[in-house]
Amino acid sequence: MAMNDITLTSAMRANLVSLQATAEQMATTQQRLSTGKKVNSALDNPASFFAAQGYTQRAGLLNGLKDNIGDGVQMIKAANNGVTALTSLIENLRGQLSQARAALGEGTTSGASLTSIATQYNSIIKQMNNVSQVDAQYKGINFLKSDSITVNFNELASTSLTLSGFNAAATATGGLAIVGGSATATGTGALTTAEIDTTAEIQTAEDSLNTALATLRTESSKLSNNLSIMTVRQQFITDMVNTLTDGANKLVAADQNEEGANMLMLQTRTSLGTTSLSLASQAAQSILRLF
Repeated sequence: MAMNDITLTSAMRANLVSLQATAEQMATTQQRLSTGKKVNSALDNPASFFAAQGYTQRAGLLNGLKDNIGDGVQMIKAANNGVTALTSLIENLRGQLSQARAALGEGTTSGASLTSIATQYNSIIKQMNNVSQVDAQYKGINFLKSDSITVNFNELASTSLTLSGFNAAATATGGLAIVGGSATATGTGALTTAEIDTTAEIQTAEDSLNTALATLRTESSKLSNNLSIMTVRQQFITDMVNTLTDGANKLVAADQNEEGANMLMLQTRTSLGTTSLSLASQAAQSILRLF
C-alpha cells in the first residue's frame, strides 16, 4: 500500500507539514553556521551572490598585480644597491688619483709607482662593471644595464608605470657610459700610466669621476621616486583588496549570533512539533483500547 493511501487526520497532517518546514529551515541554518555565509549559491540571493563573486574575482586579480609590483620594488632596490656600491668604488678611484698626484709631487712620473696605481685603478673599474652589468640584477632585470619593465596597477592594464634604467658601465677613466667613454660592459679600455702622468690628465680623470657621481645622484633620485610610487601603489592595492573582500563578505556573510539563536528556536519548535504530533495521534490511538 502506498504512503498516500494512508489517511491522516487534519491535525496530524498540519503538524507533519510544520515539522517538515522546520526541518528545512534547520538544514538551511546549519549550512549557514557551518559555512559562515547566508548566501551560499545563486538560489539564495542572485544579486548578492554574483556581486560578491565579482568583488572576490577582482580582489584575486589585484593580488596577482601586487606580486608583480613587489618584484618591481625589489628590482629598484637591487639597482639602488648597485648605485651605492658604485659610489663607494668611485671614492676608491679618487684615492688612486690622489696617490698618482702625490707621486707626481714627489717627481715620480713613471715606473713602478704609476704602473701599480694604474693596475689598481683598472681593477676597480672592472669591479664597477661587474657590479653594474652583472650583479645588480633581480629576476633577470638590471636597471643599471638600461633594462626597463612596465608594471600594471589595475586588472585592465589601463594604469601602469614604466621603470627604465640607465647604462652604468664604467669607462677607462672611471666615468659612466651614460656620460661618454669607450668602455664596454666588460670593462675594456684600461687606463694606462700615460693617462695619469701629468696633473692635467689626473684632473681630467677626476672630472670624469665627478660627472659620474653627479649622474649616479640623478639616476638614484629617479629610482627613489619610482620606488616611492611603487610602494604607494602597492599599499593602495592592499587596501583595495581588503575593501573588496570586506564588501563581498558583507553581502554573503551570516550573522553567527542570529543563526545560533535561530537554531535554538528551531530545535525548540521541532520538539514542540513532535509533542503536538503525538497529541494529535492520540485520538487514533484510542481505538486500540477496543481490542
